[in-house]
Amino acid sequence: MWRERDGVRLLSCHELERDGFINGFSTRMGGTSPMPQNALNLAGFHEDAAENIHENRRRFLRLFDGDWQLTAVWQMHSADVRIVRDREDARSDQVRCDALTTNAAGILLAVKSADCVPVILGDQRTGACAAVHAGWRGTVARIVERTLERMSAQYGTRAEDVRAAIGPAAGGCCYEVGAEVIEAFRSNFDDADSLFQPTREGHALIDLQRANRNQLIQSGVKSERIHTAPFCTMCRTDLFFSYRREKSTLGRVGRLISVIGRQG
Repeated sequence: MWRERDGVRLLSCHELERDGFINGFSTRMGGTSPMPQNALNLAGFHEDAAENIHENRRRFLRLFDGDWQLTAVWQMHSADVRIVRDREDARSDQVRCDALTTNAAGILLAVKSADCVPVILGDQRTGACAAVHAGWRGTVARIVERTLERMSAQYGTRAEDVRAAIGPAAGGCCYEVGAEVIEAFRSNFDDADSLFQPTREGHALIDLQRANRNQLIQSGVKSERIHTAPFCTMCRTDLFFSYRREKSTLGRVGRLISVIGRQG
């Protein structure tokens, strides 16, 4: 479902919200950044003024009722998962990893993207949740599986209790990759060829949203508890930032954030 306030708009998973988890996938609308104008850029300080990003984050957080501590990390296309223990711990954003998990209320876990796949997870039984950044390297490294394993070890999460939302990302309609990526997937997944649609010699379109959905199911998450946003960031640059579509034309690209947090 869509949520909007003062021109700022996000996509939210109703089922996760019903389970007690505030969540959302941001769009590019309603901000202050010149990308090219009025863009809600929420990260990437090397490509935008800090005052723009801070103001955009302030506007974004107004979409959520209550007092929330936003926390993010330095992403590096890894399979590393950070455990956020409390609000004080959440104030540090210098950790390098690509997924965060917590069972503390009032913490809004965030991952950044601009074509990569964001995945958010909620476990109503234990109150644990997670936010995951899965580019092709993270997907090959099975980052959603690693996140579920950490949630299980830390909080006693059972995969069958988890609800997942897969956010807007470069889709199988547009995301072309080369031989390096094709070989990496074939070397790690028996069903890799089902993810590809050949285009030209040594290249193919890849469906990373489907790849992460498959990993969730193989980890024990029930298929009916996985909700995938029907948006390709490369197709819908009117709604979302796309690194692959915009970097070469605009020179700089904004970043979306995907968030989840447990209500107190």
